Amino acid sequence: MSGPIAQALAKFSRNKQAAGWLKLPFFRDGSADRVAERVDAVIAAGGHVLPPPDLVFSSLTLTPLDKVKVVILGQDPYPTPGDAHGLAFSYRGSRRLPASLRTILAEMAADLDVPMPKSGDLTKWAEQGVLLLNTALTVEKGKSGAHMKFGWSELVDQAITAISEQQSAVVFLLWGGPARKRAALVDRKKHLVIEAGHPSPLNRLNDFKGTRPFSRANAWLVEKSLEPVDWRLDT
Repeated sequence: MSGPIAQALAKFSRNKQAAGWLKLPFFRDGSADRVAERVDAVIAAGGHVLPPPDLVFSSLTLTPLDKVKVVILGQDPYPTPGDAHGLAFSYRGSRRLPASLRTILAEMAADLDVPMPKSGDLTKWAEQGVLLLNTALTVEKGKSGAHMKFGWSELVDQAITAISEQQSAVVFLLWGGPARKRAALVDRKKHLVIEAGHPSPLNRLNDFKGTRPFSRANAWLVEKSLEPVDWRLDT
């Protein structure tokens, strides 16, 4: 009997919204099955894996490949139960907003001259074509980075390459060293790449604040005759 992540993968494979993503080699050559098997082995051994299995592929189901207009890359899900729900940086917990997300939303508010949102749930962005993709789609409770070497990164590289090749105009917001390395996968003749430091308060260079990525992204999308993103969350 297959484990919960393998079952979530099977369900994802039947989702019509996933059709574009399912053409990636990751889902066709057995890589996805091997990663799911590895995560399920952790669960079988008593590990508490996050987010819940039915939310692991949320970023890809909420934002189909042919609808992507902006890409934001994260690292891995929040390691506290109830916080992560499959979208990079997005937060559904009941405590204070995580520090990096708070920095992102503060920049958004200042950039667009709108109130700082109370919500940290970024589902509204994903539904408008903002792919919020983590480098690892799973993590273990209390163990940040635990699944970073499980093979999820193949999916991320292939997703970025496919977006670059198949879409005509996408904004890539690459924050922090690991995300910025993937700029090499993007065709800059077609797409806009906006790089900045990581929004984490641990970033000593503090080179995220003031970069105005949200207004710059929208201005470029409008230039390309595309609908800008409504970045506000509390409306």
